[in-house]
Amino acid sequence: MNRKEDIQNAVNVMREGGVILYPTDTVWGIGCDATNADAVAKVYKIKQRDDSKALICLVDSDARLQRYVRQVPNVAWDIFDLATKPTTVILEGAVNLAPNLIAEDGSIAMRITHEDFSKELCYRFQKAIVSTSANISGQPPAQNYQDIAPELLEAVDYVCFSRRNERKPHTPSSIIKLAQNGEVTIIRK
Repeated sequence: MNRKEDIQNAVNVMREGGVILYPTDTVWGIGCDATNADAVAKVYKIKQRDDSKALICLVDSDARLQRYVRQVPNVAWDIFDLATKPTTVILEGAVNLAPNLIAEDGSIAMRITHEDFSKELCYRFQKAIVSTSANISGQPPAQNYQDIAPELLEAVDYVCFSRRNERKPHTPSSIIKLAQNGEVTIIRK
């Protein structure tokens, strides 16, 4: 299967409300349509995670990010532009996303991906995609395909074929929280 077919299969599954496992710009991720509350609920169930803990969303561009946040502060664009590694920014004023994806304070964790596979997947899907690490809550994230627990492989609707043979270290993204008042909090370096 080539990458184009792999991405199309993943897109089709997410359009039907399914959950996928896919390689991202960081670790392998569990993903779904970030606007579909039922699909998001499946992700929480698969991860065995409390739905009060928000999940990260992945997008392919600045323009797509702006569809999901009322007003992106200028400092957020600076962070995205200057980051030397994948960086997730928690922004206030989330809109147009599944309600169970948005934190109680109305914020959402967003990352713009630049890695080829996940960027094309987001572009082809034309919506934000949930991107939470491929692991049961509390377990280490799956850096590579072979690190994914068998129960996760069985729990999702589609597992991407791209980058399955890769064996190299990957780390989760940095996470920075921005408040409307300009306050910056580093959640994870």
